[in-house]
Amino acid sequence: MTPPQFRSALITGASSGLGEALALAYAAPGVHLALSGRDAARLEAVAARCRALGAEAWGAVVDVADPAAMAAWITEAEARAPLDLIIANAGISAGTAGSRDDGDLAKSLAIIDVNVKGVLNTVLPALPALQARRRGHIALMSSLAGFLGLGAAPAYCASKAAVRVLGEGLHNRLAADGIGVSVICPGFVKSRITAQNRFAMPLLMEADAAARRIRHGIEHNKFLICFPLILRFSVLILSLMNRTLLNAITGFIPRKE
Repeated sequence: MTPPQFRSALITGASSGLGEALALAYAAPGVHLALSGRDAARLEAVAARCRALGAEAWGAVVDVADPAAMAAWITEAEARAPLDLIIANAGISAGTAGSRDDGDLAKSLAIIDVNVKGVLNTVLPALPALQARRRGHIALMSSLAGFLGLGAAPAYCASKAAVRVLGEGLHNRLAADGIGVSVICPGFVKSRITAQNRFAMPLLMEADAAARRIRHGIEHNKFLICFPLILRFSVLILSLMNRTLLNAITGFIPRKE
């Protein structure tokens, strides 16, 4: 099978970390990149690096939790260059959801707004055009944390589980429309989110190496893109454990506050 060549990609959360690495991985002559993020200066720096690689890249400061703003941005991106790849990458954890005195409820709601509603606000407005053309690909950023609920980050784990199951449903629904769907479940990748962690992160991966794996999986129409495999198997084993034993094993992980 010849991997598809994507020429117009929209990537959220592209101002740093894995989103930045993905933007640079796809940047090439003849490629159009619509990039969003929360920091205008960082986002423009990423767009400039993409343009230096030959891509047509433009950034927009858009809140993924704002459905009207996202719909308007996606409409503009579609008008600039018909989209064939959507990467819903933007996400936060408790460590990036606000100050310490926000409280668990406020942080949890912020995580759901960005990690779940943000994905819906990215994917659903883009679908009609992809369905009309009967081609394209959608990639959703989940996490290996979406396979296992941990007390260190219950809302984050729940949000990533929701994204994973959403991807399963979209894959089933959109297959007949000729649209590919991938769910990305990385382990620990160097980013502003993992920089907040105060515990050892096994097999911590550089963002550019993770982006290469993701691009390879997307271009070969792989549904689940999980890595590293040893951590994926470890999570699988933990998920099969008795909850009392699991709590004892994972109880040392500090809360992400």
